Amino acid sequence: MDISFLAAATMGGFIYGILPGPGVLAVLGIGAAQGRIAGAAFLGGHLVGDALWSALAITAIIGVKTVGSAMFDGLGLISGLYLFWLGIRAVRARRSAVDMGPSVPRPFAHGLVFGLTNPKAYPVAVATFTAVLSSRAHLLTWEMVPVLVLASLAGGLMAYAVLVAVVGAAAIRRGYGRHEVLITRASGVLFIGFAIHTLLHAGTDLVWRPVRR
Repeated sequence: MDISFLAAATMGGFIYGILPGPGVLAVLGIGAAQGRIAGAAFLGGHLVGDALWSALAITAIIGVKTVGSAMFDGLGLISGLYLFWLGIRAVRARRSAVDMGPSVPRPFAHGLVFGLTNPKAYPVAVATFTAVLSSRAHLLTWEMVPVLVLASLAGGLMAYAVLVAVVGAAAIRRGYGRHEVLITRASGVLFIGFAIHTLLHAGTDLVWRPVRR
């Protein structure tokens, strides 16, 4: 396999892991309340979900060539609508709605469940990996999927190392506690942007595919 594919997948994993979203907000809250160790445990569990969604995104990119894009566009519509709803909730959030509470008893288990159900996951993963792999999508094969997923997880680990370092900093913990609502609302705007992009892309393909035929 060309090393450029591995580099692109690693970059995709890093971008996907570092982008603001529900998981990043959660680790900021956990890190502010409980410190780096709890934040790292949360992200360790969340990485399992990253593996699933990265694999699905890469599979979607390759699958469009062989099974068509209707199934993936349908999943994109569902994800986009849910992400839009989540974004609206985040934009309207108040402190009581975003407060993480004093502690999360089992950060790893919390991260595992969170990562597998993260509403940002599919649309953002598809957008990210499409951006870094689409120019050579015609060269991708099913045999490459496991290696590309591993490369994306390596990138995700790099992103999470940055997040763990950040959430443990005293200034970040104080700043998050002071501006929690503002951060949540700003992230909500990003969610809405991702949702609109996903809905336009998936919806346009579903509407115009019969016409093109």
